[in-house]
Amino acid sequence: MTVPCLLSFALLAAHAVRSGDWGMAAAWGVMAGLACTRLAWARLVAMAALFGGGLFWASTGVDLVRFRMAFGMDWLRLAAIMAAVAGLTMAAWWRLAGEAGRQRHHLGTDTAWPRAVAFLLAVGLLWLARQRTASIVLLLSDRFLPGFGPLQVVLAGVYAAWAAGLLLDPVRARKARPRLWALFSAVFFGQLALGLLGAHRLLMTGALHLPVPALILAGPLFRGEGVFMLVLFGVSVLLLGPAWCSHLCYIGAWDDACSRLRGAAAKKDGKGLKSRKGGGPAPLPRWAVVLRWCLAATVFAAAWAMGRAGAPVGVAATAAGLFGLAGVAVMAGLSSRRGMMVHCTAFCPMGAVGNLLGRIAPWRLRVGPGCTRCGACLAVCRYNALDAKQLDAGRPALSCTLCRDCIGACRHGAMRLTLPGVSPAVAWRAFAVLAAVLHAVFLNVARM
Repeated sequence: MTVPCLLSFALLAAHAVRSGDWGMAAAWGVMAGLACTRLAWARLVAMAALFGGGLFWASTGVDLVRFRMAFGMDWLRLAAIMAAVAGLTMAAWWRLAGEAGRQRHHLGTDTAWPRAVAFLLAVGLLWLARQRTASIVLLLSDRFLPGFGPLQVVLAGVYAAWAAGLLLDPVRARKARPRLWALFSAVFFGQLALGLLGAHRLLMTGALHLPVPALILAGPLFRGEGVFMLVLFGVSVLLLGPAWCSHLCYIGAWDDACSRLRGAAAKKDGKGLKSRKGGGPAPLPRWAVVLRWCLAATVFAAAWAMGRAGAPVGVAATAAGLFGLAGVAVMAGLSSRRGMMVHCTAFCPMGAVGNLLGRIAPWRLRVGPGCTRCGACLAVCRYNALDAKQLDAGRPALSCTLCRDCIGACRHGAMRLTLPGVSPAVAWRAFAVLAAVLHAVFLNVARM
């Protein structure tokens, strides 16, 4: 069974090489490697690739035959060759789709479909973005090795499938999410640092921008243009609601890391700072929530007013830089002491925007009747979203970012993610797949 698959992918790669598309040839090579594994999701992905390859050969064969017929050239031999190649590819697909294929690729069958969907969605989105962004060379592979974008796209799909496998398990997701998030932040700021040192191709436009989340909206309000990051933010909020703040924000990973320092210090010293009953960080005071909205309104209004008044870019950049440094000070001085993500829940203007616009998305976190008030969810919530009042209400506060740590911590199955029309289990899988896909896409395209 493996031999027909490898031969089919080799023929597709050879056709790409003949066309001078070495990046596509390398991508077909990755697909051949997936077909050699015993992973159930890889089988589904290889099946999709083989089916598409069979259609490609059929379409190409028809075009070549029509060309030869139009010029009165012999076409029977060519038609036979193309039919044989298409037949071989579809036969490989048929074998992989059968019982022998299922038995060989038996690892991870319970998450095969979600992970395969994550692969296909990530590949599709990045391929579409690569084709549609004519003004910018979006992928780094195309910048440093022109034409190798397809290889990066396929590898991003593999990464999305791997990340989805981690996020699909509620218990593993509690540890995997902050690690994946930290990886994205490290790549984001690593590229920025190298761009500062002179590797300008690592920057999105070759120009430097301050990495302050508030500028995602404040920047376009000031300049009247430059909405790429704003579009990414808007799409992620429409798809995942406020989860942008807990999965995709390049600064939020810093606040998460700072908030975890308190727990690590408490374990080391055998004592902690101020906490609530049942463990975990104490809720922020009411005035902090009000301050957050006032600060967001002030920042965005000031950006718009400075733009309309013709304020110098240097002045605006200085103000933005000072605001960003103030945010870092909040993380280091408050988040690390309270064990609460104070920057994200009481300071960041884009966090407020994400929470507000996130209500448009259909995802909701609910507390079911099985809740025993054991406090396990309170101990892991870092977004000031859960307390006794919210548990009684059956839902978290507006500051909830759907990080879902509370679901993984709940031993009674009372905390659940809901999506209209489907069961909580299906909602969890759909959310995990979308989160993994957007994470993989952002990892490849989100740069300053």
